[in-house]
Amino acid sequence: MPDKSYYIYILASKKYGTLYTGVTNDLKRRVAEHRDIKPSSFSGRYKAFKLVYYETFNAPRSAIAREKQLKAGSRANKIRLIEKVNPGWEDLYERI
Repeated sequence: MPDKSYYIYILASKKYGTLYTGVTNDLKRRVAEHRDIKPSSFSGRYKAFKLVYYETFNAPRSAIAREKQLKAGSRANKIRLIEKVNPGWEDLYERI
């Protein structure tokens, strides 16, 4: 049975803009869904489409626990995390 990967990710509208944190088992598909603009969705309302951070996990429970940890944390902590690995707030979508 092939190994399955799970991801937590952060999308941003722009540098220091609106942030969205999520979890998925298919990062490329999920980010593409966010980019398929639906005005009623969070991403559509706030234009948070840039993939600025993600982490990979082998187990879904680990990914979900990390997502909860990030969501419970402060915005400042999320910004520090992004800037540690992606100081230019580059869109990482094409790299996945």
